[in-house]
Amino acid sequence: MNRSEHLEWCKKRALEYCDRGDATNALASMISDLRGHPETAGHVGCSLGLRMVMGGQLNTPEAARKFILGFN
Repeated sequence: MNRSEHLEWCKKRALEYCDRGDATNALASMISDLRGHPETAGHVGCSLGLRMVMGGQLNTPEAARKFILGFN
């Protein structure tokens, strides 16, 4: 799977958590899955997302969805 395909797969899995109202696991899934591929393992969105979670900025499914959809 190439980088683009992997990124879309990560988003799809994470958004399933958003659909269930689970922002915490949506972000955990996205970060964990990104780290599992050599071309996305160091994605800056992982550290940014963690900082935003700690700051309370991604605590709703809607906020998590917007953040996840912004990955490229």
